[in-house]
Amino acid sequence: MQYIKTKVEDRIATVTLDNPPVNLLTSQVIKEIDETFTALDKDPQVKVIIFTTAGTQAFIAGADIKEIAGIRSREQALELTEKGHVVLSKIETMKKICIAAVHGICVGGGNELIMAFHMRVASERAKFGQPEILLGIIPGFGGTQRLVRLAGLAKARELILTGDMISAQEALRIGLVNRVVPDGELIKQTLGLAKKIASKSQVAVELAEQAMRAAVENSSEEGLAKERNCFAQLAGSQDMREGVQAFLEKRQPKFQDK
Repeated sequence: MQYIKTKVEDRIATVTLDNPPVNLLTSQVIKEIDETFTALDKDPQVKVIIFTTAGTQAFIAGADIKEIAGIRSREQALELTEKGHVVLSKIETMKKICIAAVHGICVGGGNELIMAFHMRVASERAKFGQPEILLGIIPGFGGTQRLVRLAGLAKARELILTGDMISAQEALRIGLVNRVVPDGELIKQTLGLAKKIASKSQVAVELAEQAMRAAVENSSEEGLAKERNCFAQLAGSQDMREGVQAFLEKRQPKFQDK
């Protein structure tokens, strides 16, 4: 990997993108993100994945505009967006929980990327936006869809049609991020969140995520049916028995992810 570094500790993988000075999402970077998350998804030693970036100028300042400037046909444009869609959809539907730890400027393709993660923690000085309209284009990596789902149609329209950036506090208010933390505590607090999730039954976490995704992808009736089926799959599992027994015995459960 030229731009991606991965560290695994206590069943938590920390993935760091380092593409100075502003961590642009070039085609090579997207390829490495794809390969990294594909490998981690198959790694039995990993339960939760944290994604962050190196440097202080920007978290991710979007896609590589030089690559976009090279687009000369509809076919080239479709090829670019399809690659992005495949990678981000893969992250979004992973069984393992993926958390983005965001610092600095996070705009364009960077903002689209983090919206595919299951959770987002932002430092208090982070800023977010979809400025594609300023270039005469629109978000192409799923931003028009995921931002509507997270922030609602009215706010998504405002951000996408103006290209304005918002603060971390505003991102928290509209539901774009889960938490805002002091700058110096971003990784520490994100690790704390990851450890809390990693301490739970992986089987229960995966099925809970499946059920919640059904809430945004299907009708209410279909979502409720998915929840019933996921709950039933856990019946009699080793982790369910351990969790219930630990509660009755007033002790911490020791889940085996089975």
